[in-house]
Amino acid sequence: MNTTGTIKKMLLALAAAAGLLAGAGHAAEGGIAWDKAPNSTNDMASLQNGAKLFVNYCIGCHSAAFMRYNRLTDIGLTEQQIKDNLLFTTDKVGETMKSSIDPRQAKEWFGANPPDLTVISRSRAGHGGTGPDYLYTFLRTFYRDDTKATGWNNLAFPSVGMPNPFWELQGDRRPVFEERESHGHKTQVFTGWQQVTPGTLTPLQYEQSIGDLVNYLQWMAEPAQNTRVRVGVMVLLFLGVLTIFAWRLNAAYWKNVR
Repeated sequence: MNTTGTIKKMLLALAAAAGLLAGAGHAAEGGIAWDKAPNSTNDMASLQNGAKLFVNYCIGCHSAAFMRYNRLTDIGLTEQQIKDNLLFTTDKVGETMKSSIDPRQAKEWFGANPPDLTVISRSRAGHGGTGPDYLYTFLRTFYRDDTKATGWNNLAFPSVGMPNPFWELQGDRRPVFEERESHGHKTQVFTGWQQVTPGTLTPLQYEQSIGDLVNYLQWMAEPAQNTRVRVGVMVLLFLGVLTIFAWRLNAAYWKNVR
């Protein structure tokens, strides 16, 4: 057995894997600064609209396999509303939110199976901000790119294999870059967007809709988050009051000893 050749192959394989991981990390962190996502997980109307957008535009490819439809009653929907507006004919209100896409076909079309989105907002945090910040930026920075297989590209995730699912709502836009020189090097800096064709929503309406969807994704990642925060605040208030009583009791107990 050629031990030296085997070691060389192992080192090359490790180097290639490291390069892939580095590239994936760069893509996940994004090529532009992340915008701050709205944090309105207490807004029931926003969460309900986000759930509607998720079912209409996302669940065709992406599952939320750890979330059941009947859990949406926590955001103010009745089971009948869920059945009438958010369920497909073969689904039941107690089932999980699974996609019907064939995994083998998805891999052929996109190069990889679309990820499950149940906890996507908690898994995409980075140095640029929170997971919701990344999703909010990602879903608003698609643009046409005929050099890509899907016909789309993304500023937050360059060369992403996913097309823009909201192009009809957003319309067709192209990014505007400005050439700037720094330390003798010329770079292309993103400065804004140029609307090519209008969408069915105005830019403001689209921003609000994506904010609603991100709110829903943030809520779905931890449905008990708001309850946890409320309980935490109550516990801290209780401990604060208890500390005052304990302090006064301690003073009363030791005043005659001194």
